[in-house]
Amino acid sequence: MARSIWSGSISFGLVTIPVALFSATEDHTVHFNQFERGTSDRIRYQRVNERTGKEVAYDDIVRGHQVGDGEYVLVEPDELAAIAPGRSKSIEITGFVDLAEIDPIHFQKTYWLAPTKEEYGRPYALLAAALAKANRVGIASFVMRGKQYLTGLRAEDGVLALDTLYYADEIRDPRETLDTLPSGTRPHANELKMATQLIESMTMPWRPRDFRDTYTRKVRKLIEDKRKGREITVEAEPPEPTTDLLEALRRSVESTRRQTKSELDEAARELGIKGRSKMNRDELASAVKRAARKAS
Repeated sequence: MARSIWSGSISFGLVTIPVALFSATEDHTVHFNQFERGTSDRIRYQRVNERTGKEVAYDDIVRGHQVGDGEYVLVEPDELAAIAPGRSKSIEITGFVDLAEIDPIHFQKTYWLAPTKEEYGRPYALLAAALAKANRVGIASFVMRGKQYLTGLRAEDGVLALDTLYYADEIRDPRETLDTLPSGTRPHANELKMATQLIESMTMPWRPRDFRDTYTRKVRKLIEDKRKGREITVEAEPPEPTTDLLEALRRSVESTRRQTKSELDEAARELGIKGRSKMNRDELASAVKRAARKAS
């Protein structure tokens, strides 16, 4: 079982529910150590006193914030913990909002919350059910690892999920951040129509299980190929920038429609739909949906 990374209480009104926090996601990135090229010598990092050149133990390190030219204020870890809201042990809900009101740009990372003891399961389950019924998200704040987080508390299949959110002043204005922005350029009507058709032809249901991290798989294959002395497969170059926009859109729409028709043909074959060769794309799509509903 996974270990909790934080424990405290959910607090709203006069209700307090002791909970533990668990990471809801995991990183499958392939991690590398560093070596000096041409050798088998590892590169390691040390915490070194820049004046003496000697390594410093982690427990002997404090934090310093620069307040002037070469002047720092030193702060002990206990001093930071002492001023944390709720002494870092409370997820304080200040109100509830509709999930649709939160712009996705604010979402940072998701965690699961669990009651710390079986006896706290009843108020925990009640809060989860109430959030689901009201379709609301509890906006709360709490402190973890020396940082205060703005969060959204929501129900997910009977379990409480906590999403850390970026504060408004942490989100950059694209007009102040990006070097190039389209300005004064309105799309032609036929281009907009063709782009809309392309979007419609590529519309699909959201099924996260259909997607895989292909880059990590290729990194693992690269490592295995090098270990066994096999030839390395090089990826094709990315496509050139589009020059004839309308022609590229037209060919994209046709290609996507053919691909979708092919996928529908395959699905119809697997579902045993007869007469599929005489159906057009829309008829085939409807037949596949009906057969899939009956099969489920």
